[in-house]
Amino acid sequence: MTQLAFSIDSTRFDEDYRPLGTTRITTNFANLARGENRLQNLRSTFTMIDDRINELVHGGSDDGDRYSVELDIVSVSVDVDGKGLRDAVPLIEVLQTTIVDRLSGERIEGIVGNNFSSYVRDYDFSIVLPAHSADPSADGLPPGFGELHGNLFKSFLHSEAYSQRFTKAPVICLSVSSSKTYSRTDNQHPILGVEYRQSAYSLTDAYFEKMGLRVRFFMPPNSVAPLAFYHLGDLLHDYTDLELAATISTMETFQKIYRPEIYNAHSAAGETYQPSLTNPSFSTTSIVYDREERSRLAIEQGRFAEEHFMKPYKTTLEDWSAEFAVQSADLKGARS
Repeated sequence: MTQLAFSIDSTRFDEDYRPLGTTRITTNFANLARGENRLQNLRSTFTMIDDRINELVHGGSDDGDRYSVELDIVSVSVDVDGKGLRDAVPLIEVLQTTIVDRLSGERIEGIVGNNFSSYVRDYDFSIVLPAHSADPSADGLPPGFGELHGNLFKSFLHSEAYSQRFTKAPVICLSVSSSKTYSRTDNQHPILGVEYRQSAYSLTDAYFEKMGLRVRFFMPPNSVAPLAFYHLGDLLHDYTDLELAATISTMETFQKIYRPEIYNAHSAAGETYQPSLTNPSFSTTSIVYDREERSRLAIEQGRFAEEHFMKPYKTTLEDWSAEFAVQSADLKGARS
């Protein structure tokens, strides 16, 4: 079987961060750190994150600034049988949170994941899916849609590179889908907030399911809309309140910047809720963000993945993915 080797690099996301030439510009952090407003964008973002974590945990200091969140960009690359792909195409990028307790001086490892970006995902959604949808004879999703990406992600989670670096499974926190309806439940968590149930699976939910991730929806205290939490284990018990608060404060801040119509709306989600990007009643932040550019660049980066990863190693990757799926199924059957 073809052997995949994963490598991890990390870059501190702070006021001095500038995207490298190989960075996916569509990622939240890279988009904020460009242009003449980059420094003010970053400072305002970090202030919002710190203010939110202290609001969530009610940490103890009189002025409410006990905790601060530090962020590292984690870039994952894959090498196929020593072919040197590490220098060609990074596979995914996520964020790692670290909570700094200013009162005790302690640094606490937070959750890895949070934001999620992927070249192969760009390829699937920006190249494969539109081409399939444009075919009048095609129906449903492209055959095997998301399977290679899912297997690559699961292989990374089981890799030595992951286990040496991270102690817990990832949690990815995204916006809810504007095409779905959400219903409030009686379940409530002190940090995650009120749980919502979704009317039906979204395409994103199905795609992440192929990565081995389940989804739950919670609206944290003093929020106006639920967030989608994609996870592996027990979301409510595998992570501390402080770890969850750092993820919420980070990703809710990003969503207020990128989707203010939903996450900076003037009214909060009720018993039944359908998000809308055409909602006229919301406030914007002072942080500059170009949504149109992000959509355009996703297509460019999907083409980059196609040229440098998908086409050159098509047969190798297909064979590896099929073998990995069989091995995973055999292992799952042995455990059941």
